[in-house]
Amino acid sequence: MRIILGFLSGLLFGVGLVVAGMSDPAKVLNFLDIFGTWDPSLAFVMGGAAITTFLGYRLVWRREKPLLLADFQVPRRSDIDRDLLLGAAIFGIGWGIGGFCPGPAWTALPLAAPGTLIFLPAMLLGMALATVLKERKPVTA
Repeated sequence: MRIILGFLSGLLFGVGLVVAGMSDPAKVLNFLDIFGTWDPSLAFVMGGAAITTFLGYRLVWRREKPLLLADFQVPRRSDIDRDLLLGAAIFGIGWGIGGFCPGPAWTALPLAAPGTLIFLPAMLLGMALATVLKERKPVTA
């Protein structure tokens, strides 16, 4: 059941990205071009996502436990460290250069959006490299 619900959630997310136009890297790049061809529509998509998430969490936290798990899986760390800042910077630079983040990149693949066939393998390689580097890093905390 978890796999089916996970698939349906991902499908709904992907369809939402396509409907909102976020699978088009030009839309993202135009949002970032505040002194040129600025397109504010991404701000509305992010605002809608923030409101939906805010309301969804308020509903979910009322439950004693999730529907399909024994307990909620909540991050334990709240500190801001070097790895978090570096990862955020790399993500932001990649987003600004390519116009994709991971979700929209996957939805752009079947749409044959320009740059997808370069961005996705590079993203997967970066994720694999990050995993290897994280496993090699000694634990200090």
